[in-house]
Amino acid sequence: MNLIEVYIQEVAQRLPEKNREDITLELRSTIEDMLPDGYNEDDVKAVLEKLGSPVTLASGYRERPMHLIGPRYFDVYVTLLKMILPIAAVSSLIVMIAEYFIGYSGEEAVLNVILDVIGFGIWRILEIGIHVFFWLTLVFAFIERIDEGKDEKPLTASLKKWTPDDLKNIAYIPKKKEIPKFEIFGGLMWTAIWSTLYFYANHLVGVYEGGRNGLEFVTPTFSQEVLLRYWPIVVIIIGLEIALSLYKLIKRQWTQRMAIFNTVLQLIGTIVFIVILLNPDVLSKDFITYMTDLFTITTNQFTTWIVGGGIFIFMIAAAFSIFDGFRKANIR
Repeated sequence: MNLIEVYIQEVAQRLPEKNREDITLELRSTIEDMLPDGYNEDDVKAVLEKLGSPVTLASGYRERPMHLIGPRYFDVYVTLLKMILPIAAVSSLIVMIAEYFIGYSGEEAVLNVILDVIGFGIWRILEIGIHVFFWLTLVFAFIERIDEGKDEKPLTASLKKWTPDDLKNIAYIPKKKEIPKFEIFGGLMWTAIWSTLYFYANHLVGVYEGGRNGLEFVTPTFSQEVLLRYWPIVVIIIGLEIALSLYKLIKRQWTQRMAIFNTVLQLIGTIVFIVILLNPDVLSKDFITYMTDLFTITTNQFTTWIVGGGIFIFMIAAAFSIFDGFRKANIR
């Protein structure tokens, strides 16, 4: 068996048709120059081992890379994938929850609603994840093939060569000051949940009793008409919460500005929550009647307990959030 000819054949099969003959002639000449006079099979194997695998050698002659995404763009690709995928997943989940409850009739038990949302939510996250992965991979594969540069050194996020000066643009983040991603996306998830409950409170928030078909919705807790009077300021709060979560995602650590932003958000949210709860018509009359009969207390006692307890808990939660934000922002 002529190992040289077989090797050249393996290389040639992986070369483009237009310059295959020229390259094979050049390769044959190179191998002959590397071999000593009166060579034997061991000499041939030694030369072929130096040249390496036919696959690797052929890839050096090709104008296009053999890999889908090479080392030059791989780190940028992974960084963008980690950034875009969670944002797209949470955004699609928020939209899915909103779409689902727009068509909610109120006849289905809340437990079944939650299970449906979880099931559809998992499927939607998988679906959007596949789309993001496919299109981002396709874009980088295209960039890889139109890039005529031969340098395989990884690029930075700005698509430039790395230099020590790039370290000046990277802030050192102490462990206790760092904002974990689960906190960011947990915040987005909580915003989606409470906003859905607010705008569909007459279907979701209320008294449930066991029936023949499981839990049955008896009466809503809040008057939806009263809640919808405050929708403009509530939408502003939702927007501020989303903006804060995105700000956290960009900065990845607590700063003084972020703590101030969080303080303003908590103060606005607390004031709006108190104003809504202090509205005498915010609790539905059927709910008040049901609960007062259940606990055998007066209407004033029950409304005072609900309103006072709700305001106290909300204020404690807001105060802790403000304190914790400034505490983390002041860590050195």
